[in-house]
Amino acid sequence: MAVHPRSAPSGNSAPDAPASARIDVWLWSVRQIKSRSAATSACKAGHVRINGETAKPAQHVSVGDEVRYRVDGFDRLLTVTRILTKRVGAPIARTAYIDSSPPRPSPLDAPAAIIRDRGAGRPTKKERRQLDALMGGGRHQDDRA
Repeated sequence: MAVHPRSAPSGNSAPDAPASARIDVWLWSVRQIKSRSAATSACKAGHVRINGETAKPAQHVSVGDEVRYRVDGFDRLLTVTRILTKRVGAPIARTAYIDSSPPRPSPLDAPAAIIRDRGAGRPTKKERRQLDALMGGGRHQDDRA
């Protein structure tokens, strides 16, 4: 009985699975970056590194490589465990890497942004000095020579 091509198991678990894939394709296929063009742009901007070296979009990644990339201001560190070239579901995608990234800091730990009322104009010299002291910069009353 012949096996229908559609009934064969999906994914790259077959013996003829590729040994490597382009980094932009791999990041897209394991659902780390939403689109392939965004993955390509991230590589071109220098936000993606393979084994410590800046990666170009066409550079190949293979099993065992360490991929570090920056997303939303935070670094992600992934170790490649499986090569995928087609976008797959999230449960399968999670099996293609080991995530060694440090946990993201809580938004509550971030310093609060200084909010100024709309139309309040430029801060006065006194207000600027107070802001500088609050932000940890500038000269203080005690530092004058």
